[in-house]
Amino acid sequence: MFNRLSKKFNVVMIAVLFVIGAVSLNGAVLKIDKSHSEVGFSIKHLMITNVNGDFSDYDADIIYDVESKKFEKFNASVMTASIDTGIEKRDNHLRSVDFFEVEKYPKMTFTMSSYTTDGTEGVLSGDLTIHGVTKKVTFEVENNGMIKDPWGNTRTAFTLETKINRKDFGLNWNKALEAGGVLVGDKVKITIEIEAIVQ
Repeated sequence: MFNRLSKKFNVVMIAVLFVIGAVSLNGAVLKIDKSHSEVGFSIKHLMITNVNGDFSDYDADIIYDVESKKFEKFNASVMTASIDTGIEKRDNHLRSVDFFEVEKYPKMTFTMSSYTTDGTEGVLSGDLTIHGVTKKVTFEVENNGMIKDPWGNTRTAFTLETKINRKDFGLNWNKALEAGGVLVGDKVKITIEIEAIVQ
């Protein structure tokens, strides 16, 4: 009888391990290729033109189901001191207490709460924390496909876009213009281009 119970236990354990293995195969870790990715933004200057910039120091913990084309996990962090708009004086101002206060708030973070998709386009929702303030935000996601590169790696790519109001996160500095309006716009467009290698 003991032998029969032992055999049944072994069969059950094999089945459980098989199921766990199948799940882990679907939920693949994505490693971002930073040489082909970008965390970018744009904001109005003088009410008439857009200033573009990016952050060069970032990381993300991403788990992606390649069959259902869904993110199972998408948590990211961006170092605020890595901001780059191409003008050093402006970047130093953005790092100062007028904006990001990088010494006090060195990092921005995003933590996913949900993801829905039709396979090509998706909606990524979660908590965005900037300047010590956390708000719910939603990114529109475009799935740009999956391909084998010449070195045998499987790569996938996504474009993420959202708009936020910087004042919602306590980034309030501005300067009034004599002709009316303000120096810096409130709305910030965030565009993230991700190329990642499936691990």
